[in-house]
Amino acid sequence: MFTGIIETTGVVKKVAASGSNKTFWIESAISAELKVDQSVSHNGVCLTVETLSENIHSVTAIEETLKKTNLGALAEGSLVNIERCLIMNGRLDGHLVQGHVDDTARCLSVAEKKGSWEYEFEIDEKFAPLIIEKGSACINGISLTLFDLSKTRFKVAIIPYTYNHTNIRFINASDLVNIEFDVVGKYILRKKELEC
Repeated sequence: MFTGIIETTGVVKKVAASGSNKTFWIESAISAELKVDQSVSHNGVCLTVETLSENIHSVTAIEETLKKTNLGALAEGSLVNIERCLIMNGRLDGHLVQGHVDDTARCLSVAEKKGSWEYEFEIDEKFAPLIIEKGSACINGISLTLFDLSKTRFKVAIIPYTYNHTNIRFINASDLVNIEFDVVGKYILRKKELEC
């Protein structure tokens, strides 16, 4: 379980395909503090640390993960948002995030707003019931508040700290981002479906 508050970013140093899987070697400020078998969020995707070497750790994404996320597009030099799992006796600064990405969303526009930024995203229509005004979603692992919703579109506002300390600053119109919808909303929707 995560919070959507990014700890650091990492740089992809190497990518290797093995069958339908891809392994990524990532260098980051916290790689040396990680442990093998630890769950770590990479662009919002919960992956297991497999190897450690100085300031580099490796993780593998399986075919299902590569299909549902933007990890398959990572290459040497790509910047990845990283967060270690939530410590349950600490503050929850973002929202409860599982690291189980639901889909990708397409960036429609980026607008600079004199010191902040607004991004507009579009999601698949089947996920429309999971977005609400002032609700939360996780974009590339970042806990964000949604506003200005239409059926399949929403905006998020990015403060300077988030812009400068995550890979959101490299997202442009037409880029795909990972999105995880609020787990509470998913349970409510499922309950309603079963009652019908």
